[in-house]
Parts: sequence; C-alpha cells; structure tokens
Amino acid sequence: QVQLVESGGGLVQAGGSLTLSCAASGSILRINAMGWYRENPGKQRELVAAITLGGGTAYANAVRGRFTISADNAKNTVYLQMNSLKSEDTAVYYCNANLITMATTGSDYWGQGTRVTVSS
Repeated sequence: QVQLVESGGGLVQAGGSLTLSCAASGSILRINAMGWYRENPGKQRELVAAITLGGGTAYANAVRGRFTISADNAKNTVYLQMNSLKSEDTAVYYCNANLITMATTGSDYWGQGTRVTVSS
C-alpha cells in the first residue's frame, strides 16, 4: 500500500511564500514522477508542476517563474516552493505520484490535499 502525506499548506498574504512537502511511503519500487495539482470548487483539477525521476520539470504557465518544484529521491519526497503568491493561487493542492510497486506498474496515487489560502 502506498501513502502520500502532504504538509505545508496554510494562510498567507499576497506576495508571501509557502513551501509544500509530500512524502511517499509504502511498497514502492520506483517513483517515475511526482507532481502538484490544485483544485477549486466547480473547476477541474489542474497541473501546477511536475518533476521526473531524472529531474526534468514542467510548470503551468500561471506559476512559472514563481513556483519551484524539487525532489529528494532518497526520501521519496517532493517539494513545491511557492513565492510571490497571488489570490488566484488559492486552492486545495494535491500531491500526485506515478510509481511502480510489487503489484502495479506506472500507477497514479494521490495525497489527501492541503489547502492554500492567499489573502489579498
């Protein structure tokens, strides 16, 4: 069984910073990629940033230049450093991991979500 545990969300003023963390645990053979998505009520969950095992990264246009994704492969942990936060960054942020276990190949797992609220 795989678990993704997120932390670091909260309330911050516009222009401020937050760092989200997500640690994956369980019977993991290899993590192919990890990423962060966000969701607001009535809207589709959208990709914020992702990082591959090899260190390749991708960002949504709305956050490029303000957010930085990084990973500690030894700890199966991914981070999202969010700077210059805007009110439109307010959302529930979900961690995602595409990984391989003894029972599955290339399956997606999700964290429980952590809320980020940016006050203007």
